[in-house]
Amino acid sequence: MGSTSNSNSLGKVLERLETLAQQYRLHKPSPLPVPDGTNSTQRTLGSNKRAAVLVCLFQDPYGDLRVILTKRASTLSTHSGEVSLPGGKREEGDADDVQTALREAKEEIGLDPSLVNVVTVLEPFVTKIGLTVVPVLGILSDMKAFSPSPNAAEVEAIFDAPIEMFLKDENRREEEREWMGVKYLLHYFDYEAETEKYVIWALTAGILIKAASFVFERPPAFLEKRPNFWNRATNSNTTTT
Repeated sequence: MGSTSNSNSLGKVLERLETLAQQYRLHKPSPLPVPDGTNSTQRTLGSNKRAAVLVCLFQDPYGDLRVILTKRASTLSTHSGEVSLPGGKREEGDADDVQTALREAKEEIGLDPSLVNVVTVLEPFVTKIGLTVVPVLGILSDMKAFSPSPNAAEVEAIFDAPIEMFLKDENRREEEREWMGVKYLLHYFDYEAETEKYVIWALTAGILIKAASFVFERPPAFLEKRPNFWNRATNSNTTTT
């Protein structure tokens, strides 16, 4: 009974996500034009403060919904050896955040953008240094058609994990920190895949908690207490007067 119930629940989740993906394709917003007087240097500076990551989901043979993750190369100058989502900084030629996320996923893990059905663009996160990171949620239409091809200069390993684990209070620990007098929690999720042990934490964990909450329409089973600076999101495509 329990297995049937879980299967039915996941079926409803997938049906909802597919519906949202169809709506996104039909009503995809057009990229905003670059304001008059904005030169290439200004556009480049703006793109350097904005990035996008792809939260790419697929259903495994056992019926679980999983997310594709990477372990960053140990030779990288920042966040080397850490677990992350495919993604990177916006480039001048990118029409929008979705294109940034899909382009980076293609470059990092060899994921063909045509295989990804975009579901939605989640609320941006802002890092301490002021980088706006936009999570793009998508569904891999055909897992068998995806042949992982890690870019050795950026990616050491490609693996996947059940997205629902980021709502559960299992294999999780937390660390209290403080920023500008306000305390917050950093969450660490321990995961093992093919004898390799991974730790998913900080911003990546925060994005996955947010994505899982959106997918399953429920909050995590633990106190999240996210840092305030994550909420300082600003849209670099808009201008103020």
